[in-house]
Amino acid sequence: MVTTSSCSGRVSVFLEGTKSYNGEVKIGGKGQGGKWLYVTHNREKVFGWLDDLRSKNEFTFEAFSKQISSEQVTGSTRYILYKYEPFILHVKCRDFEIASKLYNVAMSCGFRESGIGSNNLVAIRINIKLDVPIGYLDENSETLRLFVSSEYVGVLDSLSLSKFDENIRKMHVLYDKIDNELINSASNPNLRIDATTIETKEERRETKKKQGIERQRQIKSAQNTL
Repeated sequence: MVTTSSCSGRVSVFLEGTKSYNGEVKIGGKGQGGKWLYVTHNREKVFGWLDDLRSKNEFTFEAFSKQISSEQVTGSTRYILYKYEPFILHVKCRDFEIASKLYNVAMSCGFRESGIGSNNLVAIRINIKLDVPIGYLDENSETLRLFVSSEYVGVLDSLSLSKFDENIRKMHVLYDKIDNELINSASNPNLRIDATTIETKEERRETKKKQGIERQRQIKSAQNTL
């Protein structure tokens, strides 16, 4: 098994890009020119991002205002989204049998968004995310305007902190079960994985390089015999 990509979990604040493109309004997604205002994978840095954002000079920042009306936001409004995104792991497996075993282990640990893709690639995911609009960009004045209070942002930060803790607990459960049921499994020798066979990305890259060199050598050898 080889890990191809992963994220341990993060909090982010994202300003959507322009949604109106070629006369059509694009709903959702990053849009044209979206911007990450804040990103952290560290639970110790969840609080304080709002003060940090206010101190920057890139945008004028306006705190919560009760004067915001529904007429000020439309389908093309660029929202400020507060996000908590949990652990995700992509693992390239040796064969479908191992991929199925890993998928079943993940599902049994509560990673209900998991699945098996092409080439025996297992995506391990869990749905404990937050995705909350907290403001918008006033493009006439290039002002970031919140339509929630600082106290409400604090509530979101506290929720994210608890989700970080739940995320870490789930990760430990998953790793322990992979260790017991896949790497050190004695119940089915055919599904046992020797820990020494688990390659890092660097090791996998080196293996492919060696395989490519060997293929070139074989081709040259075959050409010399013609």
